Order: sequence, then structure tokens, then C-alpha cells
Amino acid sequence: MANKNQPNQQKTASGTSVQHVKQQNAQANQQQYGAEFASETNAQHVKQQNAQAAAKKNQNNQ
Repeated sequence: MANKNQPNQQKTASGTSVQHVKQQNAQANQQQYGAEFASETNAQHVKQQNAQAAAKKNQNNQ
């Protein structure tokens, strides 16, 4: 039985909106990725590695 307000919206057998669940999952994945990336990345370490790589590149170019 389709909802008269949203006749084209797909629903599961239990009446759950498929599109709504997909949107919720996408938002949750983005938030989780951002939190994991921020917690696992040491900015100072990355800067140090970048500086070392640049110095090595400059040394090889001379």
C-alpha cells in the first residue's frame, strides 16, 4: 500500500523507506570515516614525513 504523499517511494515489506535508510547509512559512514581519520592521523608525523620526502626529492634533483 503506497503512501499517498509519496507514491513513488520504495518501501520494504515492513514499511521502511529504502531511500531514507540509504541516506542514514551514508551520513553515518561519513561521520564514522571522519572520526576514524582524525583519531588515527598524527598531523605532526605527516608533516615530518612530507618534509623528509621533499628534502630527498631536492637532493636527488641536484
